[in-house]
Amino acid sequence: MKTHPFNQFVERLRRVLAHLSRRQVATVSEVVAAFAAHSLCLDLIEQHGRQHPGCPHCRCADVYRHGYAAGLQRYRCRACGRTYNALTGTPLACLRLREKWLPYLACMLDSKTVRKSADAVGIHRNTSFRWRHRFLTGARQQRPAQLQGIVEADETFILESQKGSRNLTRPARHRGGRASTRGITRQHDCILVARDRAGQTLDWLTGRGPVSAGQLGRCLGPVLAPDVVLVTDAAKAYRSFSRAAGIVHKPLNQCAGMRVDGPYHLQNVNGYHSRFKGWLARFRGVASRYLPNYLGWHRALDTRSIDTPAQFLSAAIVPKQ
Repeated sequence: MKTHPFNQFVERLRRVLAHLSRRQVATVSEVVAAFAAHSLCLDLIEQHGRQHPGCPHCRCADVYRHGYAAGLQRYRCRACGRTYNALTGTPLACLRLREKWLPYLACMLDSKTVRKSADAVGIHRNTSFRWRHRFLTGARQQRPAQLQGIVEADETFILESQKGSRNLTRPARHRGGRASTRGITRQHDCILVARDRAGQTLDWLTGRGPVSAGQLGRCLGPVLAPDVVLVTDAAKAYRSFSRAAGIVHKPLNQCAGMRVDGPYHLQNVNGYHSRFKGWLARFRGVASRYLPNYLGWHRALDTRSIDTPAQFLSAAIVPKQ
């Protein structure tokens, strides 16, 4: 719309709003906000497409514009002949109701449950659950490349859960239940967390039961700088891993009461464990297969690497791995 007609429209709108009740004005504001959120969402998606040009099917860069669909620019590849848009090949492909994506991501930044998010945005609870894990698939990949300096590493354990599964591999437990034996067993999921003094954090779901030296090598080996000082408890797996990796290792025998040794301690990583479990409790049980998504979600909130719905959406639009 040109400037003069637009200004006339704004003047007419002001005269109309002056005769509306507060409830009617609020309704108009909600409609305008929905359109604004939809427009911003499309802009962010298109911005991602410009930053990652090329066909997602064959990786060819020889493409041309091929019309619009649902508000998004489509492209056709000259090599394979297939069409696509900026969401093709990402976890968000084929999701609808884009005008509600940013309000929904605001609910995720507030750590709302599936049902509360669905009620706040106006979608079905099943849609809310599906959106949550589609958005988290990309966001959890926002990870630091390397940890440096003094790095604390420790595990925490959560009882394995097959919540939502149609085919259980064990007898069902009433409302989550508890392990059949005391201590850490194969009935527990092991979560390994490594954190340096700059606050950079990495986490892994290593499997069931205590962590092994081989698992430590696969997880920590590629992300530790050569000159780090690795601070852990006195578990033998860390000793074996450190010796094989050739890094400085500072074990703390916490069972013997050795919790601090000069600048070396595990308070940062243990505090992170506590915050994660406290945050996770609001969801009243999480299936083990979805734990990596929740780990990435909490890491983004705890380290404040994602602060706004727009940042959350940008982080979620990544190619599937």
